Amino acid sequence: MESAIVEKVIREIENYTIKTNSHEIGRVTAVGDGVVAIDGLSKAVMSEVILFEEGAGDSLADSMKDHSRLYGLILNLEEDGARATILGDSSRVCEGMTVRSTGKILSVPSGDELLGRVVNALGEPIDGRGAFVKTTMMPVEREAYGVMHRKSVTTPLATGIKAIDAMIPVGRGQRELIIGDRSTGKTTIAIDTIINQKHEPAEKRPICIYVAIGQKESKTARIVAQLKAENALDYTIIVDAPASAPAALQFLAPFAGVAIGEYFMDRGRDVLIVYDDLSKQAVAYRELSLLLRRPPGREAYPGDIFYLHSRLLERAARLSDAKGGGSITALPIIETQDGDVSAYIPTNVISITDGQIFLDASLFNKGVRPAIDVGISVSRVGSSAQTKAMKAVAGSLKLELAQFRELEAFMQFAQDLDKATADRIASGQRMVEVLKQKNGAPIPMEKQVAVLFAAGQKFFADVSVSQVTSVEARFAEFLDDGYEATLLEIKKTGVLSDDSKKALHKAMEEFRAGHGELFAST
Repeated sequence: MESAIVEKVIREIENYTIKTNSHEIGRVTAVGDGVVAIDGLSKAVMSEVILFEEGAGDSLADSMKDHSRLYGLILNLEEDGARATILGDSSRVCEGMTVRSTGKILSVPSGDELLGRVVNALGEPIDGRGAFVKTTMMPVEREAYGVMHRKSVTTPLATGIKAIDAMIPVGRGQRELIIGDRSTGKTTIAIDTIINQKHEPAEKRPICIYVAIGQKESKTARIVAQLKAENALDYTIIVDAPASAPAALQFLAPFAGVAIGEYFMDRGRDVLIVYDDLSKQAVAYRELSLLLRRPPGREAYPGDIFYLHSRLLERAARLSDAKGGGSITALPIIETQDGDVSAYIPTNVISITDGQIFLDASLFNKGVRPAIDVGISVSRVGSSAQTKAMKAVAGSLKLELAQFRELEAFMQFAQDLDKATADRIASGQRMVEVLKQKNGAPIPMEKQVAVLFAAGQKFFADVSVSQVTSVEARFAEFLDDGYEATLLEIKKTGVLSDDSKKALHKAMEEFRAGHGELFAST
C-alpha cells in the first residue's frame, strides 16, 4: 500500500516538468540588482529555471546538479520578453549574454541524506560535509493538497512548553503563528519545540526543518550548535538564507523548506517546519517586486503578497489515510513593531493560520519567560490537539490567567482588596511562576501534567511567590526519583487515571513532609 502511494506521488511530481522547447534561446537586455530583462523566451512559463551561458563551450545540462553553472528564475512574463531573478552571483551576468530555457520548474533535493545538514535556499549543502549522493528532486512551487485529501488535526505535537501545551495546543498538521516584537523569545519557542521532539519515540518523531530567512549567520550557527548539543540535529534540516544572501534566495528559502518537507510527508511521515521569519521574506519579495516593476500597494508591498504566504502555508496539512497519513506542521514567525498586530503582514498571516502565540514585550521585560499573552493567543484546533491527561489539568487555566491579568491591572489603582480578589491574585501570581520556563529546557508531557495537576490542587498555595519556580523544579526531580512508573503510565496512555492521581497526591504529601521549610509562605 505504502509503495503504491509513493509511486503515485512520484508520478505527480514528474508532471511538474514543463513540456516546452528546452533549447529556446533568449538574450539579456538589461541587468541590475540581481534582476535581468530578457528578450525572447516566448514559451517561458512562471517559475521556470533558465540557464545563463557564460562560455561558448557550455551546453545545456539536463539537471541542476552542476553548481558551477549559473541559473535564473522567471518571475515576470511580459509582452515582449520576460524578467528573471539571478540565482547566484549577479556579477557574472552582463548585457548581451545568451539565456536558454530548461523546461523545468525550480526544484530542490530532498531525502534522508539531508538530515543533520545545513543547506541553502537551492538545497545545496553549505556545511562543508560534502555533496549529497542520492536524493529526490522536489518542486519548489507545488499545488497544496485539497480538502478531500486532508483529515482533522487530532494528534498533539508537544512543544515542551507548559504555557503552550496547556493553553494553546499545537497539533500535527496545524499552522500556528508565533508573533511578537523583536527579542521577545519567538525563535526560542520554535527551537525548544524542535528539541522537545527527542522525547518522542523514534518511529513517531517528526522530521524538523528550520528555515532561517534574513538572519545573522552567527545566530544560525548558534542554533546549529545548540541542536547538536541537545542531540536534536540528527532529525533536523537547516535551510539557511542569511541576511547577506540575495533577496531572491531569501524569498525562495521557505518554499525550499516546505518542498523538502513534502518529500517526507508524501511518505507518511510527520514534519515540523519553522519559518524564521516571514516578515523578512515579505521584505525580500517586496524588493524583488519593485525591481521587477510590479506596481506597489499598501506599505509598498505588491498586491500578491497575501497569495505569497497563503500558498506557502496552505501546503501544511495532515493527509488522509488514503494519501499516506503524513503531515506538515508549520510554525511561521512574524515580527511586529511595538506590538502592532494590525499592520499589513501580521494581519495577513493571522488570517491564514490556525491561531497565534502572541509574545508581549511588557511581560518579557517583567521577567516572564515565555512572555505569552494568553488573552490574545489562541489555537483554533484547541483541545482536539491535547491528550486526555493534559485536558484534565488545563481545563480552566487560560481563563484563570486572563482574569488574573485584568485583576493585576486593577490592583495598581485599588488600595484595599477584598479577600476573594486578593486570593485570586495570589493564586494567579503563583500560576504565572509555575508556567515560567528556562530557555532550551523543554519539559516532557507527563511531567507537565504532574506539575499542573499539583498546581491545580493548590500545592504551591503556601509557597512564597519567589520560591515557586525552584520548588517546582525540585518536585519534578522528586517525581523522577520515586515515581517513574506513574510518569511512564501517563506518557504511554495519555490519560490521568485515578491510580495516577492517587500516586501524585501521595508524592505531594511525601515531598511536603520532607521539605517543610519550603512551604512557609511569606
